[in-house]
Amino acid sequence: MGVLNVTPDSFSDGGLYNTHLKAIKRVDEMIAQGADIIDIGGESTRPGAEPVSEKEESAKVIPVIKEIVRKFDIPISIDTRKAEVAKKALDAGACMVNNVGGLKDNEILGRIVARYNVPIILMHMRGNPKTMQKDVKYRSVVSDIIEELKNSIVLAQNAGIREDNILVDPGIGFGKTTEDNLKIINRINDFKILDKPVVLGPSRKSFIGNVLNLNINERLEGTLATVAYATLKDVNIIRVHDVVQTRRVIDMIKAIKEA
Repeated sequence: MGVLNVTPDSFSDGGLYNTHLKAIKRVDEMIAQGADIIDIGGESTRPGAEPVSEKEESAKVIPVIKEIVRKFDIPISIDTRKAEVAKKALDAGACMVNNVGGLKDNEILGRIVARYNVPIILMHMRGNPKTMQKDVKYRSVVSDIIEELKNSIVLAQNAGIREDNILVDPGIGFGKTTEDNLKIINRINDFKILDKPVVLGPSRKSFIGNVLNLNINERLEGTLATVAYATLKDVNIIRVHDVVQTRRVIDMIKAIKEA
């Protein structure tokens, strides 16, 4: 899954693709580099980020989605916390919803996903992007996240979303310490108890910078190490900014496993 942030303030690539032409060019590049899905977002969810209005978010993502659908043949995921943005994106041609809030406090979004009969990624996050890193406490981080993802799955089921349309994401970097993130990745197989495809988004995250003492632009190797580990553990979808390098790592590991 290749990341396309059409925002001025995303933690890694904010401002790089926040014009129509730059966004479409980046999609073309990611497809050529081996992306299987494009995940497009119009609201930054970096720690401390301020929310944006539905009108502003829609204005950023909907024209780009329409142009991607017109020019390319690739599945599009809309990364949003807003029901109306998701609806407009699905009407424009998106075919998946990536919800960082795990449907908590968003019953309408669940019903929209059910109505359109599309997959949804339920990600784990404590609080919201503005507050999620202020009080990071777990009794047992992996067990706690599994229980909270179970609650999100119930919310999806209650909204009428089909079982085979539900995916889960433990939410690397969303309300977790560096040690928490390392434990989650180390025990990523534990999340298979939920009997749902697992999505992982480690790309360029701060835990890599903290372990290796590197800034955002120097975290490629750390990301790829995480990608390699996740691939060996049969994670279903890996969400990244650096598509071509990730594709090569995944394909090489698959070749070795299948030899």
